[in-house]
Amino acid sequence: MVTLDRLVNVLGGYGARLCCCPVPREAALRDVVMDDPADPRGRRGDVYLAVGVETVLEAVERAAAARASVVLVRGSVPPGPDAIARAEEGRVAVLLVDPEVGWGQLAGVVYGLVLEGRETESGRGPTDLFALADSLADALGSAVTIEDQLSRVLAYSSRQQGADRVRLETILGRRVPDQVRDLFERRGVFAHLAESDEPLFVEADPEHGLTGRMVVAVRAGRETLGSIWVECEQPLSDVRATALHDSSRTVGLHLLRSRASADLERQVESDLVIRLLEGTPDAASVLSRLGLPPGRFRVVALQAHIAEERHAALLLAFERATTGFGWSRPGRSTLFSNTVYTVLPGEDVATARAWIDGIREVLPAQVTVAAGIGAAASTAELPASRRESDECLALHDAGGDATVAYDESWDDILILRLRAAAAAGRAPARGPIADLARHDAAHATSYVATLRAWLETQGDLTEAAERLGVHPNTIRYRLRKMAEVTPLRLDLPAKRLAMIIELAVADPPS
Repeated sequence: MVTLDRLVNVLGGYGARLCCCPVPREAALRDVVMDDPADPRGRRGDVYLAVGVETVLEAVERAAAARASVVLVRGSVPPGPDAIARAEEGRVAVLLVDPEVGWGQLAGVVYGLVLEGRETESGRGPTDLFALADSLADALGSAVTIEDQLSRVLAYSSRQQGADRVRLETILGRRVPDQVRDLFERRGVFAHLAESDEPLFVEADPEHGLTGRMVVAVRAGRETLGSIWVECEQPLSDVRATALHDSSRTVGLHLLRSRASADLERQVESDLVIRLLEGTPDAASVLSRLGLPPGRFRVVALQAHIAEERHAALLLAFERATTGFGWSRPGRSTLFSNTVYTVLPGEDVATARAWIDGIREVLPAQVTVAAGIGAAASTAELPASRRESDECLALHDAGGDATVAYDESWDDILILRLRAAAAAGRAPARGPIADLARHDAAHATSYVATLRAWLETQGDLTEAAERLGVHPNTIRYRLRKMAEVTPLRLDLPAKRLAMIIELAVADPPS
């Protein structure tokens, strides 16, 4: 079971647009019905797939009769006013799907989202891609590898007889070696996969330990999801090449369902992480559901952008942070507003920095990443660690390092908090600092800068004079004149401390 909002968000990645929504986005979707005029039973369902229906108006009519909350209809022309009016009357949301996306692929995603939600919520992901690779390898008589669009291994056949060095390195490293990717790039293999649905034969290259390959792209509509690679010394026969081409559609359906399942798992994980970061009385239970051991944690706040574009890079960073099942990644993450928050087990700040560096390495080179690391915290202290990670990010925005840790910057964060209080009108409007600032403005003196230098050097006239580029006697003279403007009472430690704090907050040094 998923909500309408979740269905809209996921299908938006496959060319679907929400054209009309007279029902709440949080409406629960529990079942799916596909259009079948020959079925006399008049089946009902929350999600109506208008397969073969020619007009949006007709699709809405049938969905309303089925008491559906949402109808999916393929087309490139937005629904007319009559269809919109009927949808609003029947309280049916209309999702217009790109005609390039096949109904088979679309149905796989929808059924996976709506009917398999409980499976993915329990943490079990689809594993039949390996079985599909084995089946294809048996049909073609050759070893098969299924990869995503970044040449990362998604599944491979168990057939290993005669496997070349590139295949073994690819499986062991879970990704095609960089030098082989460069070779494919030079030969135009990736360009072919981006433009053509036809299988391509890749010549052997003994220098790289590569025998021949047949490869075909796997798509969903216009989007390339990955590719299928078959190890062979010469091009496949027409019959086998056709079988490879046909198999790409089946693999595409599996990849779509896998992505939908991953999206569901991310949503469940995100909701649980938010509960931890906001504070919850059943934190131990939430930790258990997330697969995290009890102990100490750090909250990492991460933002990413490409030039002025922030959303695409942020979503990519979130995808990388949540890629893999629980055993293959240390933390658990959520995407909230413009920030990815990750709960990382352990107290060592170096571990958190290494995790952030790992995210940077797998993102494109043009992506800029900024991160803040909260202090080590118990489960109950995670909300405080989250606030600290936000404050560390704010230090970066103010010109700090790309990664700021609370342990190393707590003093700057304290000043940042006091500065926020001052901005809210809680700084003293009268007193020695205010008096000296007004005198400087009226008489072009440098009393505030002189007082700052004297306080920060703990009364060392020589060092204060060096900072300001004047003679120590000039500092003495100015201090006497300042005492005539306002009572400084520099002999009292509490007064000196208060003035240091006010100067740091109101006029931070560059």
